[in-house]
Amino acid sequence: MSTGTPSREELITDVKSGLSNVEELLREAASSTGERANELRASAMTALRNTRESLVDLQDSVFERGKAAARATDDYVHDNPWRSLGMAVAVGFVIGLLINKR
Repeated sequence: MSTGTPSREELITDVKSGLSNVEELLREAASSTGERANELRASAMTALRNTRESLVDLQDSVFERGKAAARATDDYVHDNPWRSLGMAVAVGFVIGLLINKR
C-alpha cells in the first residue's frame, strides 16, 4: 500500500504466525519446569500481545474501508439521485421476479 500501512493479507499472515508461535511456546512451557517455563510463558504473553495488536490493526483497516465505501456510496447517490433511484427500482424488480418464480 502507498500509505505505509500493512495490507490485509500481511496482517492476517502476522496473526496466523503469531498464534502458531504462541501455541508452540505454550507446548514447550507445559513440558518445561522452573525458570525456563516462566521464560516461555512470558514469551507467549508477548506474542499474544503482538497478535492482539495485529488484530486491532486489521479491524481498523476493515472499518476504514467500510467507511470509505459508505462515503463513496453516499456521494454517488447525492450526485446522481435519479440514476440511483432507477437502479434501486431495477434491483427491486429483479428480486421481485426471482421471489415470484418460487
